[in-house]
Amino acid sequence: MSRILVIEDELSVRENILARLEAEGFDTLDAENGLKGYQMALAHKPDLIICDVMMPEMDSYGVLTMVRQNPLTASTPFIFLTAKADKLDVRQGMEMGADDYISKPFTRTELLGAIAARLQKQAFVAQQSEKKLAELRRSITDALPQELLLPLSEVLSFSKVLVGL
Repeated sequence: MSRILVIEDELSVRENILARLEAEGFDTLDAENGLKGYQMALAHKPDLIICDVMMPEMDSYGVLTMVRQNPLTASTPFIFLTAKADKLDVRQGMEMGADDYISKPFTRTELLGAIAARLQKQAFVAQQSEKKLAELRRSITDALPQELLLPLSEVLSFSKVLVGL
């Protein structure tokens, strides 16, 4: 079950999103402003963050910047949620590293579709990383015995020379 953090300052919108996500079987966390949201992200390491753009204490751009700078949360999928659907705002968010952008008002299908796409991509990236790590382990394991034998054979050669003297 994926854990989703919803950072939204409007209580009714936040509760609506949480209810939709919980009905779909997601584990949810919520915060009413960007600062608390970032703290929640660090404490609970969610699988995905949905964050309203305009909020008190820290807006979503600040949250995204801090999330991307922290190694614990840097790869967490991040979806902007906003009534500001201006092309420049969308572009700014995407250039900062947001993974998606949902405009208010949104439908259940739009919300769940964006979440599914981000979680699937995250799972694919994790799977590819695991494959590469397994290949690296295998190549190290294959190369290591040869590297260990080489110095040992040199020691044996020198010992034969010394014994022959």
